[in-house]
Amino acid sequence: MFSKISKSLAVIAIGTLALTACGGGSESEEGGEAAGGSEFDLVSPGALTVCSDIPYEPFEYEENGEYVGFDMDLMKEIAAGLDLELSVQDVGFDGLQSGAVLAAGQCDVGASAMTITPDREENLTFADPYYDSLQSLLVPADSDVATLEDLAGKSVGVQQGTTGEQYARDNVPADTEVVAFPSDAELYAALQAGNVAAILQDLPVNLNHTQEGEYTIAAEFETDEQYGFAFPKEGSEALVEAVNTELAELRDNGTYDEIYNTYFEEQ
Repeated sequence: MFSKISKSLAVIAIGTLALTACGGGSESEEGGEAAGGSEFDLVSPGALTVCSDIPYEPFEYEENGEYVGFDMDLMKEIAAGLDLELSVQDVGFDGLQSGAVLAAGQCDVGASAMTITPDREENLTFADPYYDSLQSLLVPADSDVATLEDLAGKSVGVQQGTTGEQYARDNVPADTEVVAFPSDAELYAALQAGNVAAILQDLPVNLNHTQEGEYTIAAEFETDEQYGFAFPKEGSEALVEAVNTELAELRDNGTYDEIYNTYFEEQ
């Protein structure tokens, strides 16, 4: 489905995952026990509570009453490997990427196609990178916008608090209006209504909006971004270690590739 995405982008980062414990499974007792025997606290005993900004297809979205997507499927496997149930909460991305949601104890981990950045690392702890992404510019198929320079005097939509928003503000012409929206749902609706001339955000999500042929990717931008699952800044060391071990196991046993192919393999 996403022919412009090279599979190597997604797997090169995860190949460096630290193997800090043996095996992928672990026992769970009164809040859980990480792989290798290190105890960790959970928001709800016996469950891995995940916060995510939904929808952000193909990483997290709802289908037939169930949360699915690349992030969600990985989280299901990680929770199972830790002998935990999976609980998902839909939250705003800005509060998640700022660290406020996790600091408040609302969830154990944030899984929301979140790029690891130095600013975010001041308030969050990240597991090892699991996906590499590009930024991109989505426009109507009949648009004359082909580059950022073509946005001069026009407006571009971005999602608030994202690296796409920062990239737009740093790189569009001075007279381009950058309009921030709380989520992809409002962002895409604004493009459909003609309220913005283009959308600048992560390539996989923009590609998802091209399937009907009404919109196209005008440009892609190499930004060296890596996604990571996010945790509270303090007190999450054992859980981070456990998640890293589970991610490495998923790669080693081929499950990561199976999940990747579900959402990104060329159709």
